[in-house]
Amino acid sequence: MESNFNTYLKEKAGVSADQFDRMKSKLLTKTIEKGQLILKSDQVCKHTFFVEKGLLRFYSIDEIGKEHLVQFAPENWFVSDRGSIYFNEPSAFFIDAIEETQVVMLDRNFIEFASEISPEFRNHNAFLLQNHIRMLQNRINLLIGASAEQRYLAFIKLYPDLMLRVPQWMIASYLGITPESLSRVRKELAKKNFTKQ
Repeated sequence: MESNFNTYLKEKAGVSADQFDRMKSKLLTKTIEKGQLILKSDQVCKHTFFVEKGLLRFYSIDEIGKEHLVQFAPENWFVSDRGSIYFNEPSAFFIDAIEETQVVMLDRNFIEFASEISPEFRNHNAFLLQNHIRMLQNRINLLIGASAEQRYLAFIKLYPDLMLRVPQWMIASYLGITPESLSRVRKELAKKNFTKQ
């Protein structure tokens, strides 16, 4: 059976079956148990993780122990600390598994090798970087200028399948609001949708 990563590379990055066969030997796969950390703050991040199955989260913890969730990574998403990988600096972030998760681990050697044998892969990797920057800019804009309701609606649009897979406090952390505020937002939206019908 073909892996999600193989399908992703063929459909999104234009990698041929022959090219993938050459790349395969440089791929490392791993199962992450629920709650297990695969990146800790102060470690140098060595891999980009592609989620085959399951769900990861990328977050920081402040001085008083409060978590600030930056990204969820469900199936077919990538997650890493790009700054830590590229500059070989200790990360300020954590990555752990919300569910038991199978990942493909991509290191810099794999990215360089794949880019050499596939110009399409190289172009797609550049696109992913630009898209990542665009998403971070949108996220910053929402956090500094949007209402809690607007942030929640943007979350649903970006992660339509996560509502039943993620605890409410994590969603609230991602939105930068309290769980109580999230509860209020959901009630208000439910009322609006009810009155529209």
